[in-house]
Amino acid sequence: MESFDIVTLTVNPALDKSSHFRGLIPEQKIRCETPRYDAGGGGINVSKAIARLGGVSKAIFTSGGASGAMLKELIGKENIPFEAIEIHSWTRESFVAVDDNTNLQYRFGFKGAEVNAAEKEQIVQIIQNLRCKYLVFSGSLNEGLPSDFYKQMAEITKKSGIKLIVDTYGEPMSRVLEAGVYMIKPNVGELAKLIGVEHLEIGEVSEAAKEIIAKGGAEIVAVSLGPQGAVLVTKDAFEFVPAPNVVKRSTVGAGDSMVGGMVWALSQNKSLKEVIRWGVACGSAATMNEGTQLFKGEDAKRLFEWLKDK
Repeated sequence: MESFDIVTLTVNPALDKSSHFRGLIPEQKIRCETPRYDAGGGGINVSKAIARLGGVSKAIFTSGGASGAMLKELIGKENIPFEAIEIHSWTRESFVAVDDNTNLQYRFGFKGAEVNAAEKEQIVQIIQNLRCKYLVFSGSLNEGLPSDFYKQMAEITKKSGIKLIVDTYGEPMSRVLEAGVYMIKPNVGELAKLIGVEHLEIGEVSEAAKEIIAKGGAEIVAVSLGPQGAVLVTKDAFEFVPAPNVVKRSTVGAGDSMVGGMVWALSQNKSLKEVIRWGVACGSAATMNEGTQLFKGEDAKRLFEWLKDK
């Protein structure tokens, strides 16, 4: 069996569509341009980001119906090794549309495909048999999966010595911290909720992250600060990287790109400063492209070099 240092799990992937139109008018047909299709969902986007940096990961995801078949086809075209878990429900779709009259972007998402008990057990079996160095859980949970599903999977991976990186939100994130993971990637608002406060100032982020670390929730907390950049916090270290000033066309997939850059850097034994720098470079590069395209490798590398002097 082929082994991989990095594996990503996406239980709730999406077939992403993006397009352009002119003028959002109620009660009238909105004529859209020919859509672009991309394979989407947290872990899949992380694997795509890793591939664009020249790395290799295995993407594990659920797939159902015609949309699931197209998802597999798109991932295959990106030459990303994958394992699809067939489910009875159709893979969800998402739609991103830009109004060329205003340059405003509209994002439409749908609920995830339902996962039944037998399909859930398939996911559990795959995780139990995994042997890798880094495992990424990214994205939301489907209907049919309990809010502590990631926690259950984390407890399995700890027995195998796998370093688990989690990027989700709400109760699934709160619950997985009970098991303890290697790294999490919240934004400032999500971090505030994790420690039970309504709001955090930038200067309070480090202490909030250390509170999670002190309780055994995570060894590394990487926090996205939006246009301000990002910080990476451990028990003994604090690293801040400012965001480069780029022309933003879309924020879709920027967080996933950030995670992909960081996981790739970790797999290359980079320093923590370089890890968060690669994360910011990839996340910022993703905002330079329209719709659901993520980033170009050359853009991420150019931004990384620029950040080395900051």
